[in-house]
Amino acid sequence: MRSNRGTRRTRAGLSIAATLPLLAGALALAAPAHAQPSRDTLSGTRPLWATGAADKGDTADGGKVTARVYLAGRDAKGLAAYAKAVSDPSSARYQKYLSAKEARGRFGATKEQIAGVTAWLKSSGLTVTGSTAHYLSVSGDVAATEKAFGTQLHDYTKGGHTYRAPSGTASVPASLDGAVLTVTGLDSAPHKATKQDQLPPPSAVFRNAGPFSTYYGSHTASTLPDAYGTKVPYAPKGYTGKQLRAAYGAGKATGKGVKVAITDAYASPTIAKDAAVYAKKHGDAAYNTGQLKQVLPKTYTKTKECDAAGWYGEETLDVEAVHATAPAADITYVGAASCYDDDLLDSLGKVVDNHLADIVSNSWGDIEANQTPELAAAYDQVFQLGAVEGIGFYFSSGDNGDNVASTGTKQVDTPANSAWVTAVGGTSLAVGKGDRYQWETGWGTLKSNLAADGKSWTDFPGAYTSGAGGGTSKTVAQPDYQKGVVPDALAGANGGKNRVVPDISAIADPNTGFLVGQTQTLPDGSLGYDEYRIGGTSLAAPVVAGVQALAQQTGGGKSLGFANPAIYDRYGSAKYHDVVDKPGGKDLAVVRVDYANSYDASEGLLTSVRSLGKDASLKAVSGYDDVTGVGSPAPGYVNSYRR
Repeated sequence: MRSNRGTRRTRAGLSIAATLPLLAGALALAAPAHAQPSRDTLSGTRPLWATGAADKGDTADGGKVTARVYLAGRDAKGLAAYAKAVSDPSSARYQKYLSAKEARGRFGATKEQIAGVTAWLKSSGLTVTGSTAHYLSVSGDVAATEKAFGTQLHDYTKGGHTYRAPSGTASVPASLDGAVLTVTGLDSAPHKATKQDQLPPPSAVFRNAGPFSTYYGSHTASTLPDAYGTKVPYAPKGYTGKQLRAAYGAGKATGKGVKVAITDAYASPTIAKDAAVYAKKHGDAAYNTGQLKQVLPKTYTKTKECDAAGWYGEETLDVEAVHATAPAADITYVGAASCYDDDLLDSLGKVVDNHLADIVSNSWGDIEANQTPELAAAYDQVFQLGAVEGIGFYFSSGDNGDNVASTGTKQVDTPANSAWVTAVGGTSLAVGKGDRYQWETGWGTLKSNLAADGKSWTDFPGAYTSGAGGGTSKTVAQPDYQKGVVPDALAGANGGKNRVVPDISAIADPNTGFLVGQTQTLPDGSLGYDEYRIGGTSLAAPVVAGVQALAQQTGGGKSLGFANPAIYDRYGSAKYHDVVDKPGGKDLAVVRVDYANSYDASEGLLTSVRSLGKDASLKAVSGYDDVTGVGSPAPGYVNSYRR
């Protein structure tokens, strides 16, 4: 460990010349004998958890650091301005998109900038290990890293572990003239995992027990206790594409000619086979040759840390939900090498750099407290580049409501909090007989179990289990498109005026969810296709992505791009279902029966009542709200982009 805790620089003494009068008669101080070149700070590079109280001292000089130096490009301010203008229906530049090549030529880093950043990194003792259009990856020891970024690295305690982090804000030489956007990887939280080249097999099978409703309300739990003063129906078995298309007004639109991308970590080895079987079983159009493509990394990493097999159901859901909603849309699944930000950013970068799609569904995220400013900057740059190319990103808003129950702190999820993405909230959906839309509530679940004697529900209405993520960001300023729509009380909930999540919503409640088909590990250890009901805003995001594909098709095929300004421009119209927690003024619930062992009745059944529209402190009310945004798409929405 080093003994010096402060800055490494030593201040030079005054030159004797400084004490002598100049010819002009004035006194002046000479420059220091070893003047340091000026530097530009990279704000947000010191994490909030790197506090004095957690400081355990200097990181050993010989420690290994791997980092990414993100490039700002030749016109970062111009990129943000163009992205805003091209997405604004009132702008003369609206929908005047650039190609990926044009975007790189106008906003990407120049050869001179890349050469300058590379030379600086090498002169500091770091090794450039790779590069993309967005960043340079580097490695080196702690001493070289400190030299390059002008800050010491210390060890800090966090959550019972010790991690490396900068003790001050990182900086770069001012001579680089703003070529560096930010740097990631200077802190080592979470810990680095070993690489694995093979993906694990599917997780153990999960099945839903019956009884079920075939459509909402078709089967009442007449022998079970009342809830909210009345008998309530059994949960639906799981809606399929026909019901969702009817609920959200697909009409005759199919998404033909529209390209949708899906990003997730890893890739289910059976995703294409499962999607084809599911479509055939449930009346969705068969996939044409080349309609479902996959763009995958050469190797996968951190499969144990990220529970790679746990992502398979997510990925399968995303593909099947997009196809069920927009059966003729082309789908490209883009798998990331892991669930870590660097790899997920790479998958998003592939979509933008190669313009793989106009619509990108992303059913993943983290709490805002875990987002750091430098990562937010890297994400926003990709989203802005997408916007100027006519690419819109749709992110699920989260499945833990206001996050108080899961984290102890009221906060939103990220990247859904970005002002440059469409955050998709969640609802509980009732589709009735004849595939008729009945109503939606905000998704928020209270669970109460059936008492042992079967005559009552224990502690009714029960404890909170899950719900659509939403609320007010603490870090992202209110975007222009939310002004005049989002209530001031929500925008100002954290002081000032901030971004409120979500923007739009769709079915998410797993108790009124979507039927998905997936290859799973069966009880006897074999692999087999099975089906189960699933939900979460991980369902809402691909459903909205599918609806956007329908709207793009009916609008003449022109990309909708970053859609938030247009989404808010339609606020208050019949193009949306105005979702409230008590449609008709009544509290609602469903009965759900589950296998105790998750797959058969050999170990008994678990019966519970699940209340609808009870999302922690978040409320779905008339008008904009922080559970469902402007609402869910109504039949008029798909045709609202028609030229």
